[in-house]
Amino acid sequence: MVQTLWKQKNLINQFVKREVSGRYKGSYLGMVWSFINPLMMLIIYTYFFSVVFRAKWGGGAGESQVEFALILFCGLITFNFFSDIITRSPAIIVSNPNYVKKVVFPLEILPVTIVGAAFVHFLISFGILLVALILLMGVINWTIILVPLVMLPLALMTLGLSWFFASLGVFIRDIGQFLGVAVQALMFLSPIFYPISIIPENLRGIYYINPISHVVEDMRKVIILGQFPSWSWLLLGTSIGLITTWLGYYWFSKTKGGFADVL
Repeated sequence: MVQTLWKQKNLINQFVKREVSGRYKGSYLGMVWSFINPLMMLIIYTYFFSVVFRAKWGGGAGESQVEFALILFCGLITFNFFSDIITRSPAIIVSNPNYVKKVVFPLEILPVTIVGAAFVHFLISFGILLVALILLMGVINWTIILVPLVMLPLALMTLGLSWFFASLGVFIRDIGQFLGVAVQALMFLSPIFYPISIIPENLRGIYYINPISHVVEDMRKVIILGQFPSWSWLLLGTSIGLITTWLGYYWFSKTKGGFADVL
């Protein structure tokens, strides 16, 4: 798997650029929307929760309304990285039938390009979050250097799932509709709009088996609170991510021979 992707790194890079630029193709502002969308999201949430709701996170964090908005935005950009990949994966092969039928093409790189494009948009949102931290909070914690380590389990899991759902989307076209609903449900089952501490004890098990919960919580720790992530989860999550990646790639490799017959 690693050798195959490394050999195709230049092609992957070209397709990632195409995916990023193609999202806003035909619009007047083009790539500028990649900056405007997360910036507007941050402004809206900051206003909504600091002025309208006057909400606080509690538990020693988010005592100010602005900090609450930044904590919320941090969780949202993390979850959006996951949701963007999962919801787009089922259609990536179906929307490119020429690569399946008419040319000899390494189809396994198509889901990878979705992950790469989502990562680019995540970096843009992350940059806006850093600027907001400086302007609104006046500080950046040194623990922010641990962000790549915290995101690694989620990146590995979504890569494996993107291969799996890209293949499944060829044979079961309804999977895309199902995933759209499932991702929305998962967003509310993840501690994005609220801390895990407010969840009743008898229900917390649901949140602890949700890997996104751990990543969202650790992202807030290293970016907003200046705390260390959960090292035990990083070890477990990375292991799960590696297994998911390998299984997804194995599934895709075994099923891609039947794509042409279905398409």
